Amino acid sequence: MAGQSRKWMILVATIWIQAFTGTNFDFSAYSSDLKSVLGISQVQLNYLAVASDLGKVFGWSSGLALMYFPLWTVLFAAAFMGFVGYGVQWLVITHFISLPYIMVFLCCLLAGLSICWFNTVCFVLCISNFPANRSLALSLTVSFNGVSAALYTLAYNAINPTSPELYLLLNALIPLIVSFTAIIPILRQPPFEPLPPDGVRRDSLMFLLLNILAALNGVYLLLFGSNSSDLTSARLLFGGAILLLVFPLCIPGLVIARNWYNRTIHTSFRLEGSGFILVDPDELELHKGMLAHEANREGYQLLSDDVVQNPVKSVAVEEEDSDESCCKKLITRDQLEGLGIEHSLSLLLTRSDFWLYYITYFCGGTIGLVYSNNLGQIAQSLGQSSNTTTLVTLYSSFSFFGRLLSATPDYIRAKVYFARTGWLAIALLPTPFALFLLASSGNASALQAGTALMGLSSGFIFAAAVSITSELFGPNSVGVNHNILITNIPIGSLIYGFLAALVYDSHGFTGTKSMTSESVVCMGRDCYYLTFVWWGCLSLLGLGSSLVLFIRTRRAYQRFEQARISSNINDS
Repeated sequence: MAGQSRKWMILVATIWIQAFTGTNFDFSAYSSDLKSVLGISQVQLNYLAVASDLGKVFGWSSGLALMYFPLWTVLFAAAFMGFVGYGVQWLVITHFISLPYIMVFLCCLLAGLSICWFNTVCFVLCISNFPANRSLALSLTVSFNGVSAALYTLAYNAINPTSPELYLLLNALIPLIVSFTAIIPILRQPPFEPLPPDGVRRDSLMFLLLNILAALNGVYLLLFGSNSSDLTSARLLFGGAILLLVFPLCIPGLVIARNWYNRTIHTSFRLEGSGFILVDPDELELHKGMLAHEANREGYQLLSDDVVQNPVKSVAVEEEDSDESCCKKLITRDQLEGLGIEHSLSLLLTRSDFWLYYITYFCGGTIGLVYSNNLGQIAQSLGQSSNTTTLVTLYSSFSFFGRLLSATPDYIRAKVYFARTGWLAIALLPTPFALFLLASSGNASALQAGTALMGLSSGFIFAAAVSITSELFGPNSVGVNHNILITNIPIGSLIYGFLAALVYDSHGFTGTKSMTSESVVCMGRDCYYLTFVWWGCLSLLGLGSSLVLFIRTRRAYQRFEQARISSNINDS
């Protein structure tokens, strides 16, 4: 029973790690100052943002490290990479040292790599300790990664709200401090204990409670995250945010109290027939064999042998008549037979569904990330520099809500079943709307509304992507396959950011100068008007791709749901 409380301690530690390691989301808060100190153009500043995202290309290195080193070693390696990457940038921006541009670029790369290593540690902890509810554990913890910028803004306001370079110092120190805090529960990981059906149901209820607490945390940060009226109130607000993050520690206490209740009181009376069941015990029959925890920490299969009878194969497409439409060919060609079928790298790259998924992510979530990287310059060009921290908090908070919403399919599946790829298409809808709104109006209200919608959309996509990759291309291969998917982030960051920088510099005027180059400052709606239009058109391409992906995969999701229902009926 002690192991059950310890696994919840690990989940809380994972939440803390995720909450304070999304350090790439506050780049826009100090990017203007970094650009001025280095005396670089907007194109060169974009390359620094790309360097941070480029760390994801080397994310596979964290999985390789876990093959040879214990988990805590990888955790502290990530913390020290971030400490060096952000710490050196802080020394540069505060004029303690002077470094060439290429060295600052490498520091950004190292800082970005540290985020990937932190994420890998959190994924492993969630999957190994909550195999039966791993989708709920992953969506909850990944959600907190989106709120990092809001937490750092609160810390910034509580310490010195006139010094943007403070963000870099906080980015260097806080993840290291959190790693030391989280090491105790990680070192005391409990042995794996397969849960009975009622245990899985109780865990699901715990996750529901944690999601409610997370939503309260998000509302708190949204309302007070950028409040900097005075130093005292800012410190009180930051203390309140930390208290909300500590509050989930009550969960292990609830587990212990529940066990005591079951042993001493529950034998006297019990409540039968609860109608509130997030995970039906009968449904676990579809997942037999999934709960066996292998020593090598292999993931469990998404579908059991009772559901998937055939090996990997595609729907055979005969020679079609000449009158068959191209649209029908697009929908039926190379369709997936079912969910959870393992895909090797070579098979993955030949799948039409993978490339539709890749385009969807590339023209959806990645645009949202690049938008957040440029938020500082967007606010500056529209005369909203004083509201940059407010906008960063707004994007961060709504990204957090979007990530929380990504768990909706898991909670309402019993009443409303809809393919997760369909939810992905719905999540993409706010992106083109937000971008065309920003292109049509440059006032403060439009900027805030567009920023909120971009955060909401991209947050959902980031959090849902891991589950979708696992479902479409196999849970055992998700580590490799998801890393292949997110290579679109640095590529998109380079292309979209370069496009935005060219438009920005072409409408800018010469501002501050340095010894080697000159920094260009652009003011007015024209600085990003064409960028928003181009991004909006590309997001429509992503929306179209997601709709095609949904239509192509809908049958596989329906087969899985029908098999689940049939299994429940037969077992009853």
